[in-house]
Amino acid sequence: MRKSVFVFTRGLTFVQSKLLKKAASLLVAENEEKKREKERAMNESFPPLKMSGLSTQELQDLCKELHRKIDVVDDVRYDMDGKVSKNEKEIQTLNQKMTELKGGKRPTLKRVKKTTDDMLGACTDNSKFMKSDFKANLKTVKKEEEKREEVTDWRKNVEAMSGMEGRKKLFDAGQ
Repeated sequence: MRKSVFVFTRGLTFVQSKLLKKAASLLVAENEEKKREKERAMNESFPPLKMSGLSTQELQDLCKELHRKIDVVDDVRYDMDGKVSKNEKEIQTLNQKMTELKGGKRPTLKRVKKTTDDMLGACTDNSKFMKSDFKANLKTVKKEEEKREEVTDWRKNVEAMSGMEGRKKLFDAGQ
């Protein structure tokens, strides 16, 4: 029974290796076909230049024609770049709208280190029975009583300052 299982698994690897070899050969053939297609398209679009036997005037005309073609290609490239950037901006705004509709950005979660006691406490219901005393860890602060000035009757103060006696006291206190 073990021999048959071994042969069967060995047969799968043999089939797999044959499939991989076939896929590799198909991939190589596909790459060669792409190269040939690219060369054909380049030769069709841009035929080779025949510059031998041309006069200077004909060479100058050829250069001017090539410059015109380059300008046309640059215009098309510039327009395409504009369209691409416009589409990218539109895609970006649509993505932002989608995230806003989904509920905004989710914050990155931070890793929290737990001790083994915390993990065991989370697994068991013993955490319900244990209550911590939050006031035990607080510092005690002694309040200092503010020194208050004795409040006297303001009428006596006004009477003492009124008249010449009060002004003389203020003048004498200033000297």
